[in-house]
Amino acid sequence: MKIFLATDHAGFEHKEALKKHLIDNGHEVTDCGAEKLIPEDDYVPHIAMAARSISADPNQMAVIFGASGQGEAIAANRFPGVRAAVYYGGPKDIIELSRKHNNANVLSIGARFISIDEMINSVDFWLSVKFSDEERHSRRNKEIDSLNW
Repeated sequence: MKIFLATDHAGFEHKEALKKHLIDNGHEVTDCGAEKLIPEDDYVPHIAMAARSISADPNQMAVIFGASGQGEAIAANRFPGVRAAVYYGGPKDIIELSRKHNNANVLSIGARFISIDEMINSVDFWLSVKFSDEERHSRRNKEIDSLNW
């Protein structure tokens, strides 16, 4: 599976650990940055690069990182076809439902709130969950996709 990764300084260590794990497990990884730890960097250019890739093919997946993951998800969700869900630990039902019911294709990790080991375990789980494709979930997702501003 092809997976895009993106972060700023706050999630850099998590991104690097996940990148190694995913590559070691046979995934094709595209690293959208940051390429090195720069404490003053901004997440927006890196998140936008990953989100553009997902927008071009919403069947791909991305994991993005930030301090809380909130701003990163907001930025990613600006792109058509992107369905970013935030996760910073807690019940895995949160990320399971993001896939089963909402067909989330981006997982935004709050790196300050979740250990690297828990994050890797959670991302593996998230990637394994499939969209339910039940009529009510498909209908709701189509309604969301039809929203215009």
